[in-house]
Amino acid sequence: MDFKKISEGILGEEDIPKTNTELFLSMVAQYFPEAIKDGEVDFTALKEEMGEFQEVGSEHYDFTWAGKQAAKKKAQEDIFGKSLRYKPQDSLNPDTTENIYIEGDNLETLKLLRRTYHGKIKMIYIDPPYNTGSDFVYRDNFTMTDEELSNLSGDVVDGVRFQKNTKDSARYHTNWLNMMYPRLKIARELLSDDGVIFISIDDNEVENLKKICEEVFSDKNFVANIIWKHTQQSKNDEPYFSRQFNHTLVYAKNKEYLHCFMFERTDEDNKNYSNPDNDPKGAWRSGDVRSPNYRKTLCFDIIAPDGTVIKAPSNGWRWSEESITEKIKSGEIKFKNDNSGIIRKIYLCDQKGRTPENLWEGRKFGTTRQAASIIKELFDGIQVFDTPKPIELIKSMLFIASFSNSIILDFFSGSATTAHAVMQLNAEDGGNRKFIMVQLPEICDEKSEAFKAGYSNICEIGKERIRRAAKKIHEDNPDAVFDDGFKVFEVDGTTIRWNTTNDDEIKQLTDEDYSTGDKDSLDFTKGYTDIDIVYEIMLRQYGIPLSTPIEKLTEISDRTYIFADAVVVCLEPEIDDKLIEKLAAVEPTPMKFVLRDSAFGDNIELKELSFRKLSALIRNHQTEEERKRKYQNYTVEFI
Repeated sequence: MDFKKISEGILGEEDIPKTNTELFLSMVAQYFPEAIKDGEVDFTALKEEMGEFQEVGSEHYDFTWAGKQAAKKKAQEDIFGKSLRYKPQDSLNPDTTENIYIEGDNLETLKLLRRTYHGKIKMIYIDPPYNTGSDFVYRDNFTMTDEELSNLSGDVVDGVRFQKNTKDSARYHTNWLNMMYPRLKIARELLSDDGVIFISIDDNEVENLKKICEEVFSDKNFVANIIWKHTQQSKNDEPYFSRQFNHTLVYAKNKEYLHCFMFERTDEDNKNYSNPDNDPKGAWRSGDVRSPNYRKTLCFDIIAPDGTVIKAPSNGWRWSEESITEKIKSGEIKFKNDNSGIIRKIYLCDQKGRTPENLWEGRKFGTTRQAASIIKELFDGIQVFDTPKPIELIKSMLFIASFSNSIILDFFSGSATTAHAVMQLNAEDGGNRKFIMVQLPEICDEKSEAFKAGYSNICEIGKERIRRAAKKIHEDNPDAVFDDGFKVFEVDGTTIRWNTTNDDEIKQLTDEDYSTGDKDSLDFTKGYTDIDIVYEIMLRQYGIPLSTPIEKLTEISDRTYIFADAVVVCLEPEIDDKLIEKLAAVEPTPMKFVLRDSAFGDNIELKELSFRKLSALIRNHQTEEERKRKYQNYTVEFI
């Protein structure tokens, strides 16, 4: 009998789809847009998407840089030896919240979230390093050797050295591209089919960012380049022009599924609507009656009631002769008082909203100075973060691009403005949007106000900002009901001693460790908790969010847990008939049972008998209808 073991990696080789060529190619445009070049399939690019890479010398012209092949491979690689450990002491309202805050490298985090949130994220907003020459750069730039890295000064986080990407570096753009590319690749996997990503950037890398986005998301899914005026003041420290604008590139996962964006209408938007003729449909304004492009079939005369002939504009009318006749009858088109032309009525009652422009003025969408002021006010007059984004800016993106129950991801979360904006909008419109914030615990400079105030890294600032923002929103909106909590996790080592020959921890186990018979020491890493193990198992399930509560099944044993009413995890070191009977009695029947391999020792016969008994007992206590529907609809896996 074959007993399935939980995959050591998040993806697992057994889950890599093996499809025939015809089926795969029919999905290329949707799932692998990089393989589409000029409307045809580029089979070299297609092979790269499947993990096959040619030597550099054989590549044809494309947008490329040193390390691009390695960056592609990095995006496709599974992740091993890492997990997310729950930090209950840092969490707020963890029993009820659906919000998540994750401390750690965002590339590792994105990979850890690959199964759990695949296709689940409606909107992503990121404000990555702008590559200005002093930005903090993540240590996965593939063209730099460890020896080169060791010669550079920089910050060290969890034993990993990071460095400033200075403009005098020969790899100035390359380092940044290698950092961004794999993160965007995995981010696309997490987006829902109607999902959208907003990326803030300045002039330093906007062109390169647009190029890699067109590879990752396809140029067909480009939505807009929002120009945000982030400051109202002219800066005299600029040698040529005072730059007051930043870019926000917007790309859809698949623009065909993306809903139309609309802002709410304001009095200013409606000021040009009136009802001078007492039209029963209400206020209206004049609209264009001309065709935007010349079409001969639209060039026809219209006869006014007094017989006046109204000639067509140079490009023709906007509609066919039949359509215009119908619109005249309905009153949507009326003749001018002197019968010299026609007027199209655009009714206010038909306007569901206002299509947003791509020029966002700071007076309406906030400025950097206003954002800094809000942070300072939240933190009792201390400027703990220098360059936050305004709440109004992110809230506006959320308003047009998300739904009331959407999941929002920000994997460069900084001061957690996105989390603040999600809570603020939920409080205002009664929504239940959920946020996932990801931030590297970048060390605060010892000379900074943040460090002097007791914040050792940016994560500490972000978490405290969410707590204070939630409190402030409640004070300003006493009747509002919104999710004001968050669960905190950190990227850490695995909790499970996987059966790998190169596991350093297993090599370090002594004969004494084996002789004591302490199965926990042999199966799990030091410092673990049962909850840590269950969360690591949760990461390997499809579509079960990290916010899912974990329940202990005390009626079964002190070390048996269930989450999502779907996965039962039994961490008992020994298995007997009574335990099997209790597991079989769980209602409704879970889709998966996870047991410890060591609980059966070397007794394969006991393992087989337990497996068969579990199956028989489950079948026996089910009704006939349940048997038809559920029998063998569960699996048993081992760790």
